[in-house]
Amino acid sequence: MAAREVAVKRYVVRLSVEERERLEALRSKGKTPARRLTKALILLKADVSDAGEGWSDSEIVRVLDTTKSMVYRVRKQLVEEGLDAVLSRKARETPPVARIFDGEKEAKLIALACSGPPEGFARWSLRLLEEKVVELNCRSFYFI
Repeated sequence: MAAREVAVKRYVVRLSVEERERLEALRSKGKTPARRLTKALILLKADVSDAGEGWSDSEIVRVLDTTKSMVYRVRKQLVEEGLDAVLSRKARETPPVARIFDGEKEAKLIALACSGPPEGFARWSLRLLEEKVVELNCRSFYFI
């Protein structure tokens, strides 16, 4: 007889009927992103309620080809934050690329772009704006 994994779970998954139906719908929909689907399957397999399967973490890792830390994080997030937090991505606090201009620098650049173009040109181009900023040697335009 194979030895079963016996461990006391810190974060126990107990899904309500509505939560279980929602996860089952995600599984059968066919248009769910892979990471969200994996999380839904982890929760369905880890569910220890009457309708759940109550699989151990090692069984889930083996069958779903994921990691123990992923299973742990999904369990923990469900218990601490709820099902919606598990299934949705957290919004970034900062953008992936920092803003180059603050309001003051942007206003100066817009004022320059709205002014008349240099002699011999019909309008401002990005290259002309860049050259003019360097020519002016205006410290407020430097981003260092």
